[in-house]
Amino acid sequence: MLRISAGLLSVLRCPVTGSALTQDGGELLSTVPGPMGAPMRYRIDNGIPVLLPTSR
Repeated sequence: MLRISAGLLSVLRCPVTGSALTQDGGELLSTVPGPMGAPMRYRIDNGIPVLLPTSR
């Protein structure tokens, strides 16, 4: 698992909530709940954040 750098995390924002993102394993999570009341989750593919909601 690749870690996203602190510098990149400081500029990335959730496209749904506009909140900052934190890394949790192979995913990024929004720091503000999304429309369903839970944090938005975004996968990381080969070290590249994919800012499209996962289908859970």
